[in-house]
Amino acid sequence: MELVRALLVLCVTMTLFTHNWRNAEGRYHNHQPKKQKSPVHNHSPRSKSPSVPSKPHPDNPGLSTSSSVFDVTSFGAVGDGAADDTAAFVAAWKAACAVDSGVVLAPENHRFKITSTIFSGPCKPGLVFQVDGVLMPPEGPDSWPEKDSRNQWLVFYKLDQMTFSGTGIIEGNGQQWWELPCKPHRGPNWKTLPGPCESPAMIRFFMSSNLAVTGLRIQNSPQFHMKFDGCQGVLIDKLSISSPKLSPNTDGIHVENSNNVGIYNSMISNGDDCISIGPGCSNVNIEGVTCGPSHGISIGSLGVHNSQACVTNLTVRNSVIKESDNGLRIKTWQGGMGSVTGLRFENIQMDNVLNCIIIDQYYCSSKECRNQTSAVHVNDVSYRSIKGTYDVRTPPIHFACSDTIACTNLTLSEVQLLPYEGQLLEDPYCWNAYGIQETMTIPPLDCLRQGDPATVGELSAYECSR
Repeated sequence: MELVRALLVLCVTMTLFTHNWRNAEGRYHNHQPKKQKSPVHNHSPRSKSPSVPSKPHPDNPGLSTSSSVFDVTSFGAVGDGAADDTAAFVAAWKAACAVDSGVVLAPENHRFKITSTIFSGPCKPGLVFQVDGVLMPPEGPDSWPEKDSRNQWLVFYKLDQMTFSGTGIIEGNGQQWWELPCKPHRGPNWKTLPGPCESPAMIRFFMSSNLAVTGLRIQNSPQFHMKFDGCQGVLIDKLSISSPKLSPNTDGIHVENSNNVGIYNSMISNGDDCISIGPGCSNVNIEGVTCGPSHGISIGSLGVHNSQACVTNLTVRNSVIKESDNGLRIKTWQGGMGSVTGLRFENIQMDNVLNCIIIDQYYCSSKECRNQTSAVHVNDVSYRSIKGTYDVRTPPIHFACSDTIACTNLTLSEVQLLPYEGQLLEDPYCWNAYGIQETMTIPPLDCLRQGDPATVGELSAYECSR
């Protein structure tokens, strides 16, 4: 009997031991970190625009750091601000163009002078033009080579997946160009005089795609600082563009015949439009931009010489316009055709701005423009959360629409504009403008018509094909 009892105790003991061991084993495994599978994300396709390369080692720049980095000084560039370094840049460009992710490097602590040059493709993908020093043209009209075009300086042509970046400065040496007597406000008594008047645009991208322009300081252009014409897929980010307030025709960024363009986080002060949008543009997004002094953000001018102009799907948001002659401006010529539609202006801060919100369908650069019946149709434009101060010399809101082709579907919400100094001299102005106010506008906009104009059925003839 004692033997049976002993065997029973031993069996129970073994059973409990085994059960506790399995519990301990279970606790041990439950507290071990599990290997996680890589998460699966449904990302949209990545942009083809290349990333900015790491800066070469400062003690030994150029080809010794990477076989794809082509330092212009290795090709004979002097970089003393006096020698002509054009040939070295062209040679470095050709070498970088021929390899994947090639880099043309203009290193820091140098001042490179080059003449009017076209950097053309096609090139291998991922090409980078990196300026860490100073890059500049000859100084003034008298130093400009006679064989070179006076309409442009740096041209980038037929490129795909290219980045223009760096920590350096693109210096335009524009002073002597601004002083030409043919320039506005430069002749006696602020009149213009006859004579040669061509001035070079500083940087032009033409018929190119998947571009990125980032990080540069661009200043004192003889004419437009940057132009994009016939381009698809453009990213502009963290630029500083500057020229004096009275420098003529020095638009900051001009875009035409281009689509899918983003302009972000940039500071622009100049003597003309901060950003100008020409005909043939669609899907343009502007955000985080500070303008001023300038002539504001302009759509146009459009429809010159009775031409057709189409602009669609443009958004400007979370931006500041200060000390400027205009704020948000749409300007068209009489006699034009086409349409401006799908414009969104949201969360814009105004600081002492003339013409904070303006549509001018009677734009004319001389006193010889005649009244005409056709016009570019302005339709579906919204202004939301536009706040700040205006210069009392002009009304803060001005809608001057065509006699025959009314502006339609204008929407205003949370528009609050107060005098910077003094009192409002004139009430907001409307002519043949139709839309709605979702909230009360300050100052009151009693002149905006509700509903649709009687001619609305005929406006389809002015629409652009999508």
